[in-house]
Amino acid sequence: MTPPPRESTTPLLEQRIGALSIQYDERVLRPRPWTAAQSEWAAVLGEEVPPGPLLELCSGAGHIGLLAARLTGRDAVLVDASAAACELATLNAARNGLEERVQIRQGDLASALGVDETFPLVLADPPYLRSADTSRYPEDPRSAVDGGRDGLEIARSCLRVAGAHLDVRGAVVLQLRDQEQAEELGDDAGPAGLRVVEIRTVAEHGALVRLAKI
Repeated sequence: MTPPPRESTTPLLEQRIGALSIQYDERVLRPRPWTAAQSEWAAVLGEEVPPGPLLELCSGAGHIGLLAARLTGRDAVLVDASAAACELATLNAARNGLEERVQIRQGDLASALGVDETFPLVLADPPYLRSADTSRYPEDPRSAVDGGRDGLEIARSCLRVAGAHLDVRGAVVLQLRDQEQAEELGDDAGPAGLRVVEIRTVAEHGALVRLAKI
């Protein structure tokens, strides 16, 4: 996998996420070290679910999915609508020696996957701020944090895609703003063919939701 030429002339910044060195620029959300908790939970679940590649939705610069691939030893498919995010995820897969095990796909969450593709492990870190709140975070690209009117529009899309492509014995780990938002999204799990198994808070940073097939 050869990283494509960068479209930005801004110097790359670097962040350590677990054992990985992740590069990013102003076009994507800055990788936060605490998000490694999602990859680490995926690694634990990876011991319980069937063999097969993992899927990450809304992958950004790729740090969560790439770390999960490293920790689980699984192949991975990373999907994001942003060309810049996919460019940087491709670069990060290569710089961390994961290019042979990782596919980066740009496109709509649903259309980027084949109808018959299934995954035993699905991760997602969707934008979860309310549109009205995004101005409070001017350092973050709006497209990477804007979750729509109530902050859950893209998270709901992730649920629908996960429900359609999750192995019957698989697991989903979704990252959201807090426990309250996670409980609110739980009402949308059933129509997607999923059920909430567990909600974990990550210090003051956010909440992780584990889901499974109904």
